[in-house]
Amino acid sequence: MERVTLRIPKQQIEEVEQLVDSGEYPNRSEAIRSAVREMINEQQDGPSEQSSKRTWAKV
Repeated sequence: MERVTLRIPKQQIEEVEQLVDSGEYPNRSEAIRSAVREMINEQQDGPSEQSSKRTWAKV
């Protein structure tokens, strides 16, 4: 795997930490990898009503 450094708003990191603390993900990295996989899968599946409304750059 390749290491990537990124900047994420504190509120979003806190929400990711809640997912980790609740046991949904083992760590931050896996939670973020999961989000990236979901984004890529939605793009590959083509436009749908839900994905066409999604704003990935939303802060």
